[in-house]
Amino acid sequence: MLKGDIYLYPNSTENKEGKLRLLYEANPIAFIAEQAGGKVTNGHTRILNILPTDIHQRIPFYYENTEMVEKLESFLLNE
Repeated sequence: MLKGDIYLYPNSTENKEGKLRLLYEANPIAFIAEQAGGKVTNGHTRILNILPTDIHQRIPFYYENTEMVEKLESFLLNE
C-alpha cells in the first residue's frame, strides 16, 4: 500500500470462486489493511461484510488504498 500497487487475486476459469479462503486468509488481511486505511473487496462487496457459507469458502480478493480499489470496482462493474 505504501508504493501504490494494488494486490489482485481475481477468480479465473480454473478457480471460479476465487482462490483465497475467506475465513483463514482474506478476513485477517482485510482487517489489518482496513485498520491501516486501505480498502478490501471481492470486486463488489467489502470482504468483512461477507458472511461465510462454508468453512473453506473461497473468494476473489482485491486490496489497496480506497481510491485505487474504487477505481477497480468501477472497471469491474463495466465488464
